Amino acid sequence: MPPGGKPTPPPQAPHRWWALAALGLVMLTLGFDLTILNVALPTLSAELRIDTGQQQWVVDAYLVTFSAAVLPAGLLGDRFGRRRTLLVGLVFVLTGSALGALADGAAQLIAARTLMGLGAALVSPLVLAVLPTIFAPADRPKAVALVATSFTAGMPLGPLVGGALLDRFGWAALFLTNLPALALAAIACRLLLPETSDPAAPRVNPLSTALIAAGIGALVFAVIEGTARGWTSPPVLIAMAASPPLTALALVRESRRRRPMIDLRLLRDPGFGWPTLFSAVAGFLLAGLLFFLPQYLQDVRGFGPFDAGLRLLPLLAGLLLLVRGGGPLVRQFGVGAVVASGMVLLSFAGFLGSSALAEAGDGQLAIWLAITGLGLGLAMVPSVDAAMGALPPDRFGAGSGMLTTVRLLGSALGVALLGSLLAHTYRGRLDTSGLTEAAAEGAGRSVTSAHQWAERLNRPELAEAADAAFTHATNVALFVSAYLALAAALLAGWLLTRAHPLSAPVPPRAQTGAGG
Repeated sequence: MPPGGKPTPPPQAPHRWWALAALGLVMLTLGFDLTILNVALPTLSAELRIDTGQQQWVVDAYLVTFSAAVLPAGLLGDRFGRRRTLLVGLVFVLTGSALGALADGAAQLIAARTLMGLGAALVSPLVLAVLPTIFAPADRPKAVALVATSFTAGMPLGPLVGGALLDRFGWAALFLTNLPALALAAIACRLLLPETSDPAAPRVNPLSTALIAAGIGALVFAVIEGTARGWTSPPVLIAMAASPPLTALALVRESRRRRPMIDLRLLRDPGFGWPTLFSAVAGFLLAGLLFFLPQYLQDVRGFGPFDAGLRLLPLLAGLLLLVRGGGPLVRQFGVGAVVASGMVLLSFAGFLGSSALAEAGDGQLAIWLAITGLGLGLAMVPSVDAAMGALPPDRFGAGSGMLTTVRLLGSALGVALLGSLLAHTYRGRLDTSGLTEAAAEGAGRSVTSAHQWAERLNRPELAEAADAAFTHATNVALFVSAYLALAAALLAGWLLTRAHPLSAPVPPRAQTGAGG
């Protein structure tokens, strides 16, 4: 200790800003991967003949694996080396990306996305964990903010970049774009990051991890497959019955450990638990919208992938805007008021879209999407900041992992539940009178498939009926989302105001969740 009696800050890594650039590139790419494939769903449906349920699995395989594995993955890095585990995760994402580009069916795509989700789970919590090892406390908030912004920036850029690549090179390019970026980042991380670990971190319990993954997977399977197989089919009933006890068993096992891998005491703290819940609701709505809106814009409105990506930018720009600009609003009005206002905006946008989307021109569509994006930003960003700001420093790692898990699970359920509602409503609304059994079944698989059958049979009225049915299904999904957002607004105004009164200290802006 120096003569003044103050502890000497840890030395900073000499190439820390280059290392931060590499970590930012990693998080930008993971942000891409959350949204880049959504604009390709109609193309995948047409070229690989995958139905709506399989499209949901292509999206959700990444999210379910990510959410189920992020907590144990972070602990693995603490125990066995953060740089080493991060690099292994990058290898998984690279391998999954290469396999996805070579896929020739839904099963291969789902397997590739699962491997990518596992890699993302290994990478995401460790990006934040390595920053204190290369930055002194004075520069650490700036570093965390830059990493968080990189991840968030990838989300609005994903549909735009994906649409441009899809127009020029085909859907495989959406997977291949990961290879050069992550390979370069992996080399830089290997050369620039020091190896660190925490041998005292809680041990990963393989059985609890497997039970959590099985419980989440069974729930998502039941929701997605219930529409296609029927809600009373044996596989769906078994999955629905198995999910609660599997998850509960894992939580009971963890509660008995002295240092649990999954610490439910965090969620019982209102200052952390309620904001985490509302961030998951916002993630639910965002993921659901990003699942069906690209299909609506391309299949019903007739936009190409790039044009569809452009039209989605107002939706996602609101989220990016609030990452940097939400702090003053929270300081002025409080967390509860801001989050509730965001949910009210989302509810208004949902009701407006459910009644006027079909007649909206390009300008009206952009305004509607901008309102939706601002609502998402107001609801999600302050929730994440409030949750992280409620954590003591020694619980930041565990809390960040828990927050990421709950948010990703919310996103996975958004795709599963809203996607299943969309598919069920579309099939029930589609007029297939006069078609053969094979044609009726094919048209009911997806709106893209219906257009193919209409062209094959030279029946333009089938394409018109499919467009009308999908538009109605989109309206129903928006209507349900609006009611969910309205209920969340009422709860947020009450619960978050109690958990975070207006006079409470504002959580640090730099802690916006980069982990998903």
